[in-house]
Amino acid sequence: MRKITIIATTVALIAAAATAHAGSLGRPCTAAPQTSWLPLEQLQAKIEGQGYKVQKAKLKNACGELYTIDKSGNRVELFVDPTSGEIVGQL
Repeated sequence: MRKITIIATTVALIAAAATAHAGSLGRPCTAAPQTSWLPLEQLQAKIEGQGYKVQKAKLKNACGELYTIDKSGNRVELFVDPTSGEIVGQL
């Protein structure tokens, strides 16, 4: 029973850390008008050019959100400035 409590506590702490990090990134990636944003396909190409494999991409809250696999095979969610393709955060 004690092992289950420890595992549950660890999982809860990891989830809380990820949520806190995501919450701190809850701001827009750019204040530029949408007319100056790159098409989603170009954002994907820029990220793939850096060695990530993009599995899913969307624009949300003035940020590109790209769900990727990095060079080591790890899943990484990237937050990208839609005007430049610059990575401004990740989970």
